[in-house]
Amino acid sequence: METSITVSTKGARRIDAGHPWVFSSDIIDPPQLTGGEVVSVYRQNRQFLGRGYFNARSQISLRMLTHQDIPIDRAFWQERIRRAVEYRRALGRLDCCRLIHAESDFLPALIVDKFADVLVVQALSAGIERVKADIVSILLEQLPDVKCVYERSDAPVRRLEGLEQVKGPLYGNLTGDAEVLENGVKLLIDVANGQKTGYFLDQHENRAAIAPYVRNKTVLDCFCHIGSFALHAAHYGAADALGIDVSEEAVSRARMLADYNGFSACRYEAANAFDALRQMQNDGTHFDTVILDPPAFAKDKHAMKNATRGYKEINLRGIKLVREGGTLVTCSCSQHMTPPLFLDMLRDAAADAHRQLRIIEVRGQAKDHPSLLAAPETNYLKCVIAQVWD
Repeated sequence: METSITVSTKGARRIDAGHPWVFSSDIIDPPQLTGGEVVSVYRQNRQFLGRGYFNARSQISLRMLTHQDIPIDRAFWQERIRRAVEYRRALGRLDCCRLIHAESDFLPALIVDKFADVLVVQALSAGIERVKADIVSILLEQLPDVKCVYERSDAPVRRLEGLEQVKGPLYGNLTGDAEVLENGVKLLIDVANGQKTGYFLDQHENRAAIAPYVRNKTVLDCFCHIGSFALHAAHYGAADALGIDVSEEAVSRARMLADYNGFSACRYEAANAFDALRQMQNDGTHFDTVILDPPAFAKDKHAMKNATRGYKEINLRGIKLVREGGTLVTCSCSQHMTPPLFLDMLRDAAADAHRQLRIIEVRGQAKDHPSLLAAPETNYLKCVIAQVWD
């Protein structure tokens, strides 16, 4: 028999507003369900609010699945997954894309990325863990050409759900890197060992957006990971594209991808980007275009003060490295660094650098990473393209 739970007035307001999360403090007399079981959700006056899955171990105790009085059965998962797949098919992105984007596809805590004929699955909650086998089966029904489904549920957030970190094949065998084409750039994705699911697909459209600002230009790509912005710069005709990342392993793969694409304009260095930016400023080095795409500096709101300081430092130095009339492309993937806070930080950095920024574009994550208006956390990626003037 399905368990019922009651949420506080505050929790009900969140659900009414469309947010899919209810925190443990807003559950009245919570049951001790730790396996992500589906529950019916009610207000204190016993009005039905919907269904979701519940885990007493997690601070996000309740993740809403539907506001309707419908069963959460295989047909439910089939329809949700079908909608997600059809949306990406309509975008023309089915070969290389974020196939399921968790809450934004109304499938909380489920991530699926597609790299050619390989699917990479992350089950980030106990509720998704319970139905993982069904999800894989439905994905294969929807996408019969898939040769391998590989699990990358090795994210630390699983511990908050009382789950172990796991990875490995769920269907078929992984025979090596997945080869895909992104904006005309050939990529070899290390699904098993790369960061997250192997590649950061959310910057797909922002990488294409740099084309007008790199042709015949000198380009610096900081925090380059496997070199994707620098690779795109070379693809779009950069005269020289230097990528810097602290990871020797990432830089090695970046160099391999530059060779694989025949991009002689690309070069990469393994270095701490903070130190490298400081040294280049001291040396009087300048570039036509500077790209800053750091990892999330703020993992939670308590880290925001230090994170803002870090963002300001790299942007101040990056601004100083841009030749007059050149371009700054600067990003943040910290969800707690909201778009207004990011622009405020950038304004302060420009003022301290004694330079003017003329905003050309304010961008976000790619269309295959949609966001929910009711859940600001899902609108996490900021990308500003600006001209730099004295």
